[in-house]
Amino acid sequence: MIDFYTWNTPNGQKVAIMLEELQVDYKIVPINIRSKEQFKDSFLKINPNNKIPAITDVDGPNHQPISIFESGAILIYLAEKTGRLLPSDLRHRYTAIEWLMFQMSGIGPMGGQLNHFLNAADEQIPYAINRYREEVKRLYAVMDNHLKKALYFAGEFSIADIAIFPWVNIHQKQRIDINDYPNIERFIYAVAERPAVQKAMQLMQALN
Repeated sequence: MIDFYTWNTPNGQKVAIMLEELQVDYKIVPINIRSKEQFKDSFLKINPNNKIPAITDVDGPNHQPISIFESGAILIYLAEKTGRLLPSDLRHRYTAIEWLMFQMSGIGPMGGQLNHFLNAADEQIPYAINRYREEVKRLYAVMDNHLKKALYFAGEFSIADIAIFPWVNIHQKQRIDINDYPNIERFIYAVAERPAVQKAMQLMQALN
């Protein structure tokens, strides 16, 4: 059994999708970030960075319990534990890891900042909005160009797609015109149709 500490954010959605795709036994432990529950001492023991998501697995390496934080690390851990959703062919494997890192270092931080300055900041700061919008648009163009060659980022559905989907799925909040990126739009529709993705998104929305 895996305990899944989360809230309804793109990073939380990633891990929910992964768990549903793998059909492993897990339990959601809500961590209401609006109520600052991520700063409780009990959660600090699981994630020293006080952010969701995180997991604990009672049957970790050598059958010993383990806690994992950082959504990308969780995806890799679950993929390696189950032997699924990370290609075994080394070329495709590292393509998947490349795009996972692309999301972790680019789409997530830049998209998160854009969303903040557009929708959560106390005042509209044009410089900040334009700075992050232009970088997010550049990242969308990189992804769209790559997806001209295939439906999924590493050829087959993988942790790369699971990581990226929740972030591009909120393009409306980021005020990104998805019509400018037809290959990403095609990707969003394809991933959203997967039954595991639909169930995971419903579970995350229910937390609110």
